[in-house]
Amino acid sequence: MSLSVIIITKNEAHNIGECLDSVAFADECIVVDSGSTDNTREIAQSKGARVVLTDDWPGFGPQKNRALDLATQDWVLSIDADERVTPELAAEIQTIIRNDGVIDNGSRANGFRIARLSNFCGRWMRHSGWWPDYVVRLIRRGAGRFTDSLVHESLRLDGPVSTLKAHFLHYPYQDMEGLLTKVNAYSSAGARMMYEKGRTTGIPGIIGHSVWTFIRIYIMRRGFLDGREGFIVAAVGAAGSFFRYSKLFFMTRQDKDG
Repeated sequence: MSLSVIIITKNEAHNIGECLDSVAFADECIVVDSGSTDNTREIAQSKGARVVLTDDWPGFGPQKNRALDLATQDWVLSIDADERVTPELAAEIQTIIRNDGVIDNGSRANGFRIARLSNFCGRWMRHSGWWPDYVVRLIRRGAGRFTDSLVHESLRLDGPVSTLKAHFLHYPYQDMEGLLTKVNAYSSAGARMMYEKGRTTGIPGIIGHSVWTFIRIYIMRRGFLDGREGFIVAAVGAAGSFFRYSKLFFMTRQDKDG
């Protein structure tokens, strides 16, 4: 049994080297890059990855499906450039592949969920809805595809899915500027997805969704236990909701105005 690792990138020079180092045990690593202007591709190639350049950006789901189509090994691990495979996770993945997906109870799985432990401004976030943050990332090749979502894509599988014990380390933001940049991009994509589904909103909706997001993260998901960073995450989450629904509001109003 063998393993392909797939990664999509754009301007990930600060991440891609350590990411690829953490999956050096794989039989092949494929990086699909959507036009980086830094040296992401050069670093990836120096680490032995196969790098494929695309001249467009169809969204996270479609781009990851492109990478998935390039994989040639028996199993595929999808990892983001800002994630790291720990030694414990690497050992567990290798055991799963060696056993062809057979788990402790003797059944065979076609895919596996992996938890992510995320770091925000130097703090490992154990609450705020950030932990354990399970994502299906390890699959038998041919057993699944990513959804076509512009953002928040997920793997849809045929067959049973199990859960690994070890976890990724996740470094989603370099700093507050990076966080706000991502919030802006994700809110635009989220508004576009809602608009295409016929969703609408008004001022009460914009306010209500923003307030609810803060309450959900800070109170219901116990973000207050993450200290000052938990408050900031809840506030930025509320701001992201405000931006998303405000952008939707202006999209729909533009239609009405002709």
